[in-house]
Amino acid sequence: MSGVSCPSSVSSAMPKDLRPNGYNQHQASKRGTCSCFQMPLHYPRYKKSDYETMPEWRLDCLLKEYGLPAIGDANQKRKFAMGAFLWPSENE
Repeated sequence: MSGVSCPSSVSSAMPKDLRPNGYNQHQASKRGTCSCFQMPLHYPRYKKSDYETMPEWRLDCLLKEYGLPAIGDANQKRKFAMGAFLWPSENE
């Protein structure tokens, strides 16, 4: 997985230190952090059976890609991913 980086340019209509998401770059530089979130383009299309057999490393990558916590053992991560990404009718 590649990391998400902050865009280096912003719209000319916006002040230089204000990001399109409203995040003030000047405030970030004071704290030494940058908080940019980019939603992945596609919602995961896995079935319940896919989550049940998915290796832990793949669960970690999937959860990280969507900015979700990847904590606990493999079964806890599977349960969390199914709760987050499956519709209630698919989770039965």
